Amino acid sequence: MKFILLVSLLFSFGVSLSVSPSVSAATFTFTAIPDEDESRLRERFDKVAAYLSTQLSVDVKYVPVKSYSAAISAFRNNQVQLAWFGGLSGVRARHLVPDSLAIAQGIEDPLFKSYFIAHQSTGLAAAKNLPDTIKDLTFSFGSKGSTSGRLMPEYFLRQQFDLSPQQLFKRVGFSGNHSRTIALVQSGAWQLGVVNYKVWHNELNAGKIDLSKVKVIWTTPTYPDYQWTIRGDVKQEFGDDFITKVKAALLNMSDKNLLNSFPRQGFISADNQDYEPIKRVAKAIKLL
Repeated sequence: MKFILLVSLLFSFGVSLSVSPSVSAATFTFTAIPDEDESRLRERFDKVAAYLSTQLSVDVKYVPVKSYSAAISAFRNNQVQLAWFGGLSGVRARHLVPDSLAIAQGIEDPLFKSYFIAHQSTGLAAAKNLPDTIKDLTFSFGSKGSTSGRLMPEYFLRQQFDLSPQQLFKRVGFSGNHSRTIALVQSGAWQLGVVNYKVWHNELNAGKIDLSKVKVIWTTPTYPDYQWTIRGDVKQEFGDDFITKVKAALLNMSDKNLLNSFPRQGFISADNQDYEPIKRVAKAIKLL
């Protein structure tokens, strides 16, 4: 009888040991839309992962992706639980994952904007409106799923010219990201392009833009853009207060080197309702 009791106790003890490591080994994963140079993104978000690991007391891993659609798919399939999305990609992701929440945005993100840029050979200069002469030129967007590199620029073009981009320009392309758009317009491969204004200033500060070859010719009206979005079901894995903890960690991020890499002055609270204007525009031009 004593032997049976001892075996029973040892078995129970062994089971309790086997459960504990699996709980503590849970990894919180996140991704980000690939809106600029991949090496720069890796450097930025590996630092974010280290910061969040310290703040949340869990293992945090950054998972890079190759496209905007891949970022949305990873979020939808629960390969990542948190993502740094643009306005449109965030709207799409939250539509696919019920109960997911926009929780934080950059201080600058409620009033984001895009730059239309031109190669020097066009002879175009900065102006309050885009000139009719752009109709004879070639034009590159960024990613097909980009808010600042496609959605809102296309909306403003349609507003001004009452034409689709394909009807308006001699030829239309999609570079894939903002850094590539700048490089292609600067080289003359495309005469015009449109980019996220933050990436433009990042590239300019990094010495990658030759202003004798490419310049900003028009700045769009402002619109809401980037945000951190989290899956609602993270509570099941990490606890009922985990979303609150993640949000607090993002809002309290104060390391200037880390913030400058975004670049953002800091992060402020966000919610799904903030991106209703993006949803309306996406539906209006049939991108949602």
